[in-house]
Amino acid sequence: MAALFNFEVHTPYRLFFSGKAETVILNLSDGEIGLYANHSPVTAPVITCILRIRDAEGNWKIAFVSGGILEVKDVKNVLLVESAEWPEEIDRELALASKKEAEEILSTSQFRFEKDEARAKLLRAECRLKVLSASL
Repeated sequence: MAALFNFEVHTPYRLFFSGKAETVILNLSDGEIGLYANHSPVTAPVITCILRIRDAEGNWKIAFVSGGILEVKDVKNVLLVESAEWPEEIDRELALASKKEAEEILSTSQFRFEKDEARAKLLRAECRLKVLSASL
């Protein structure tokens, strides 16, 4: 059996996940990172992405997470994010509508701040849809 470590995911509204993990995979601002037991300490910004957690039983759990901070320490590893959703919490129709709206703004807007917001909205919608597709 692989070594396990404590991992928690917090949003401003709830404790999203707390338990032992064998592996955690997510995206930092400079690329993907995989966490395992005894990982060296690190604090890093996390971007909107798909969070993958291999639990103590060896099962993979996937979730959507939106921007935050990862802190890896000897005793506990914590991910603080703006939002986190399991596949069953994601509204497919809302994600599709959000994606369509973001694409329309990107194609019609002339303002940089609107395009930046639309790109972020598009990324969130696409990640949610990927989580739904991967969970089928």
